[in-house]
Amino acid sequence: MLTAGTDRRRIAGEKAMGGFDLSGWFNLKGTSFESLPIILISLGIGLLVGIERERKRHVMAGIRTFPLGALLGTLCALIGQHLNAPAFPIAGLLVLASFGFLPGVHSVDDSSDPHTTTIAAFLVTYCLGVMVAYGYAPLAVASAILVTGLLYLKPELTGIMQKLERRDLYSLLQFGALSFIILPLLPNRAIGPYAALNPHNVWLMVVMIVGLGQVGYLSVRLFGDRVGAPLLGVLGGLVSSTVTSLIYSRQVRADPGAEQRASTVIQLANLVLNLRMMLFTAALAPAALPAVGLVMAPGLLLGLALTLARHHRGKGQEGQQKIALTNPADLKLALSFAAAFAVILVCSAWLNAEFGRSGVYTVAVISGANEVDAIVLTVLNLFAQQRFEAVPCATAIALAVGANALFKIGLIFSLGGKPLALRCLPTFVSIFAGLTLGTLALHMGWLS
Repeated sequence: MLTAGTDRRRIAGEKAMGGFDLSGWFNLKGTSFESLPIILISLGIGLLVGIERERKRHVMAGIRTFPLGALLGTLCALIGQHLNAPAFPIAGLLVLASFGFLPGVHSVDDSSDPHTTTIAAFLVTYCLGVMVAYGYAPLAVASAILVTGLLYLKPELTGIMQKLERRDLYSLLQFGALSFIILPLLPNRAIGPYAALNPHNVWLMVVMIVGLGQVGYLSVRLFGDRVGAPLLGVLGGLVSSTVTSLIYSRQVRADPGAEQRASTVIQLANLVLNLRMMLFTAALAPAALPAVGLVMAPGLLLGLALTLARHHRGKGQEGQQKIALTNPADLKLALSFAAAFAVILVCSAWLNAEFGRSGVYTVAVISGANEVDAIVLTVLNLFAQQRFEAVPCATAIALAVGANALFKIGLIFSLGGKPLALRCLPTFVSIFAGLTLGTLALHMGWLS
């Protein structure tokens, strides 16, 4: 018979499982077999992890020991509930932990392997068994899948770590400092002229830009020597389309044979810029996404089709140059972006107050020629503060992207030469055409 306390714990467990109650499916409630489903789930969790360990031929724990460990965790939790002793599972964990580190346990054939991973996995499996008894079976099963994947993918994870250099790990630490040390310390309130500056929001934009760049940077570091030009262009665009254009233009100047590959990378990196604008809008100002999407999507789709078709025709002419990008989490770069963003915020707020939309459009053209992200985030911030409407917001973004494209084609011509610029020109023309058509459609009221 269940006591009132046990019944409360069972009801709480069913709520924690979100309706995941197998005993009700098999009409086991109220019988002596009511706990059978959670025992079977525990055994399944142990088998999942144990099969992976058995495949590694670890003699100390495998396909039999891990299910027993998970079952022990479930039984300890059930006994603790029955005895009203919540510390009982903890005592079982401590006993297992002390047993796992006894010298006799490590007297196996391979004396060079301390089996610390297997011991840790066994203790985690015990804890998953406890979770099942407490009503968190779905979470325990999901955790078991993650644990098994982590154990199984050891060669791949080791290979990744061997590719990362000290500077790459340092960049991750820098990004962690930007995100979790500096950001929480900044005040989350509007200050400065026109209440345009919110230090917390300014740095949050820095974290978002740096985080997106970090994904592309580490992807290039890990896979840049194996992927083709299309994916390399996408990754380079995530980090910085300007830097990618500069690097590959210089490579073509040094090696004209790399022109085909360089043109593909440069064109796709600049097309990713349109996608970045839509992603920023979706994250920061979702209500403006239809307008921004109408302006950005035509050029993106047209340019993408054109670039991939040209790349497919000249695929055999690719070179093998690698891309070498600057760490986007560098503190100096982050501070310079934050300063530029703050200045553009104040200038845009002032010009919007004094001259209306035309003032913001002027800032968009001037600042967008060199750096698109800062002005785009500024415009989206104005929209979020209800100082700007969706149509002028999308128009300002289109002006910034168009000015940036003009600057890029000049950069490519000056650094990479006329042949490379002519190869890239159709894609930039498609970007301009898409921006123009999208902006005209927007002002003609296609979304109204």
